Amino acid sequence: MSTSDIIVIHPEDEKLKALKAFLKALEIKFEVIKNQPYNKKFVNTIIKGDEDIKKGNGKKITLDQLDDLWK
Repeated sequence: MSTSDIIVIHPEDEKLKALKAFLKALEIKFEVIKNQPYNKKFVNTIIKGDEDIKKGNGKKITLDQLDDLWK
């Protein structure tokens, strides 16, 4: 399936039914994706990293050193 345009909308609950009916009437394919929370393992990794930095556990590097990482 390919499409040239993607439209993202954020309707309130009562408007969602109307939008679905409208899209069905026009025979436009659509999908509803519910908000999904981040993966808990990922969130915990980020939190641990923030805590480590606050405790002084980390390594400071210059922009040149950072740039060298990508070479």
